[in-house]
Amino acid sequence: MPLFARSVIKTFWSDERGAVTADFVVLTAAVVGMALLALVPVATGTESMSGKTASYIETVSAGFVSE
Repeated sequence: MPLFARSVIKTFWSDERGAVTADFVVLTAAVVGMALLALVPVATGTESMSGKTASYIETVSAGFVSE
């Protein structure tokens, strides 16, 4: 391998600029992924509970009821 190629590869391998950015991107993607995983059960549970609440409210009489 030519000396220039070795120098370029050594410089590239030892350069740590951008490593923090890459870590930040990976960690941000992980946080977003976990938030989405937590959001799905909450969203489906909320939809189910709102449907049950709506059906219950439809059965309850409210206001003035004459006898």
